Amino acid sequence: MAPALRAVVFDFDGTLADSYAAITASVNEVRSRRGLPPLTPEQVRPHVGRGLHHLLRNTSPGGKLAVDCQVYLQHHPSVLMSGTHLLPGAAATLKPLHEIGLKLAICSNKPRDFTVALVSGLGISGYISVVLGPDDVPNPKPAPDMLLAALQRLGVSPEEALYIGDMTVDIATARAAGVRVWVVPTGSDSRDTLAAAKPDRLLDNLAEVTAELVK
Repeated sequence: MAPALRAVVFDFDGTLADSYAAITASVNEVRSRRGLPPLTPEQVRPHVGRGLHHLLRNTSPGGKLAVDCQVYLQHHPSVLMSGTHLLPGAAATLKPLHEIGLKLAICSNKPRDFTVALVSGLGISGYISVVLGPDDVPNPKPAPDMLLAALQRLGVSPEEALYIGDMTVDIATARAAGVRVWVVPTGSDSRDTLAAAKPDRLLDNLAEVTAELVK
């Protein structure tokens, strides 16, 4: 028999929170400094979730990446909270999972300090034991480093964990780490794209997580 589930690890952007307005605002600050017109959140959204370098290469190509990253990182705190909100059902999912004794963590390609600030500001820090970002490990997702580091800190094996995300990069990360993976179509990748990547479960929304795990 498979080991009992002991931990659930979540992606952040597009899985637990809608942060596209904040991310778009900082992308447009970079573009403005370079004399480029602003983009809409819909134009930025497909490029979110694979790290800051990927985001800026695809939304502000042709510039000096190190300079653009610095502009983004300096600007982002000014829009972090105002441009981010929890997705429907996020808090209502985390609370009962925490109450039944599951260990909860977040692994996101967003810089960790931003995620930590949001977890606190959005009122979910009491449910989350570990928050990791690309600055904590040698390689960002889809490498398994971040997820494996989270499991080590939680004290659970890959077989005892579930990873929940919204992108094919999350599916690839979980597969590389030997962790079960469920996805929700609320982020950067479409439902059809997610289905083609063959997650263990393709859910409609976070409410299904609670329905499945809290009996």
